[in-house]
Amino acid sequence: MKKIFARNLRDKQVVSSDGVTLGVLNNIVMDIRSGSIEDLVVKPDIALDKGKYKQDGEFILMPFGSVRAIKDYIVVDKAMSLASAAEPPVTEG
Repeated sequence: MKKIFARNLRDKQVVSSDGVTLGVLNNIVMDIRSGSIEDLVVKPDIALDKGKYKQDGEFILMPFGSVRAIKDYIVVDKAMSLASAAEPPVTEG
């Protein structure tokens, strides 16, 4: 994937690979040891059923591995983003 500045990602709309609007990117979760991006923190669209996704408070978390494209929108693989809901919640530590 082409390099992109994090500041250019904030407030981008996040959509699933089947065209459903998931919400707007609010933040990212990084592994401070490796520097890799772990999750996208998304403010969900008001019409979205959040119960299908991994949640952290009022936000939903999309695994960075589910990102398929970043242009005008951030496109995530639907199956991978739904599968992340079965993972344990993020804990700070």
